[in-house]
Amino acid sequence: MMAGGRRRSVLGAGIGLWVMLGAGLALAEETPAVQVTERLSTRVTATGKPLVLPAHDARLIVTDYVIAPGATLSVHKHPFSRYAVVMSGTLRVMVAEGGPSFDYKAGDIIVEMVDEWHYGTNTGTDPVRLIVFDQVEGDRGPTVAAPH
Repeated sequence: MMAGGRRRSVLGAGIGLWVMLGAGLALAEETPAVQVTERLSTRVTATGKPLVLPAHDARLIVTDYVIAPGATLSVHKHPFSRYAVVMSGTLRVMVAEGGPSFDYKAGDIIVEMVDEWHYGTNTGTDPVRLIVFDQVEGDRGPTVAAPH
């Protein structure tokens, strides 16, 4: 009698395992291999002005920025649209001479203003890490420093 009970237990466990594996495979088949999630779609900068793209001889520049806690970038502007992904830290971008300010944190996407003087400050206790994408014309640089 014991042998038959064990046989049923082993058979039951085997069927249970087969059902669980089958369910796991079914779930794996339902999960897409590639997921695409739109993070941002815009035609305007942070200040609401239209994006500006190079008309000729477009060049892409991708740059890593690391801004120390408490550090402030000097006042500058960009001749073309600039985009950044905040990888870590907290950054405040301020339009110079009393304009609005914008706060960004890890995971945010920045669409910087074009042809407007501005600067940024790391307002947190950790370094700000950015991946920055610039589109410029020819050999032009992505940033214009404010005159002193």
